[in-house]
Amino acid sequence: MDVRKIAEAHLSAWQAGDAAAVAASAASYSDPDSGGALSGDALEAHAAGVLARFKQLRFLVDRVTGDDGAATLWWTLQADHRAPYLGMPAVGGAVSVTGTDLVTLGEDGVHVRRCFDRLAVAEALGYSARFVPEADEVREFGTSARATAGRTERPGALTLTWLEVRDDAEAADVDLLSVEIVKSLSASKGFLGVATFDIGDRKFTLSAFDRPESVRAVHARPHQRAMRRFFKSGLCTRAFTSVWLPSAVRDYARCPDCGGVVKVGEGAACGCGWVPEDVSLL
Repeated sequence: MDVRKIAEAHLSAWQAGDAAAVAASAASYSDPDSGGALSGDALEAHAAGVLARFKQLRFLVDRVTGDDGAATLWWTLQADHRAPYLGMPAVGGAVSVTGTDLVTLGEDGVHVRRCFDRLAVAEALGYSARFVPEADEVREFGTSARATAGRTERPGALTLTWLEVRDDAEAADVDLLSVEIVKSLSASKGFLGVATFDIGDRKFTLSAFDRPESVRAVHARPHQRAMRRFFKSGLCTRAFTSVWLPSAVRDYARCPDCGGVVKVGEGAACGCGWVPEDVSLL
């Protein structure tokens, strides 16, 4: 048996989008996402998941080396991102990444060990990696983002919501809904900005508005769709919503020249004459 041809046949099964053929072409298989070596039904299920996330896999074989018992294929993969991967929602982008398949022939059949850089996949999809520590005895950690309308008024109302998600796939689904909601809010006159925080299994959103009446902007169609998904389609396990009215808003800036602290407001200036500029507060 020519192990190099076996290796190419295994790659062809992936390229054909045939999960059953992938499972049939290897006695065992592993990659950075598999959680160890897989075979049989477990391998077919894993392959089906990969093929659902990345459509139209196109492997370009750069080099093949080997002997009677083992072969290594260096390849470049191009594919269309169509379902969440590592918490990254699918937005129709494409990925191009390099990797290798080490294929060995044993008494019990063909064994495939695939290697590729998951960070390179993320970067190819437009994501930059951020690392957070594990939860300690007191705190959980996460990631955050913000979007501002570029307005500098003091907020007259804040909304705080959070959703509890089951897994990364549901989190990515919520992210897509959140993007549409923020887009609709950005078109409203009273919207000042939004900050989001992902911590543990909760996704928080803090939004600022110029006055309480402007909060009605959240009831646009994208938000209505998200609410229907929660109440009628089983999205998320818990939801919290609230509106807060600030009792005090204070803004301080440090002079870049003398280091003095100035309370920002009309006529504010430090002793050396520096005047802080107005900035978005969220």
